[in-house]
Amino acid sequence: MPPDSRRRIVLASRSPQRAELARAEGWDVVVVPPPESAEESAPPRSRVESLEAYVVRLAVAKALAVAATGVGGLLLACDTLSEVDGLPLGKPKDRNDARRMLEALSGRGHRVVSGVCLWGPPDGETAGQPLTGHEESTLWMPQLERAFIEGYLDTGLWRGKAGACGFQDGHVPLQLVAGSQSNVVGLPLELVRRMLALSETEAT
Repeated sequence: MPPDSRRRIVLASRSPQRAELARAEGWDVVVVPPPESAEESAPPRSRVESLEAYVVRLAVAKALAVAATGVGGLLLACDTLSEVDGLPLGKPKDRNDARRMLEALSGRGHRVVSGVCLWGPPDGETAGQPLTGHEESTLWMPQLERAFIEGYLDTGLWRGKAGACGFQDGHVPLQLVAGSQSNVVGLPLELVRRMLALSETEAT
């Protein structure tokens, strides 16, 4: 259920893909990027913490960081990570790290998990509890030849992308096996719609 057109959504994200997805829904979106320190200041994932719990925690950290700026409106934050055989794949630090990720994904299936935090409006005593949730999708990558990997690394398109590749780009062959396509791109719209509907219900 789309939010009331008179109420804006403050998207706590640096991702142009997330902003594009949100605006394509017809929502009144204002982008307020969280500081990079928001994720860095969050405690690292422990051995017993699930990937689902971790990405939700990171999404909450982003929402809290943007709320601290005093911005008003309905806050929406999201964090997305990939995992193959229990190995989390965040954004590569450099070319070698990107190569390692692509080699780990080559010829195998992996999952993409997003954590979402919807909070609004966080304005002192009237602030409600954040709504949180997570979504999972499964992707398959066929076997990649070494020459293909090196050629792709030369393009630099791996920079800033979890798992060193983007499903929406089409530069690396990826097949959606199960779950939400928008989740793979970075914002699970089906989940966000349900959360928005719930927030509307609680507000009435």
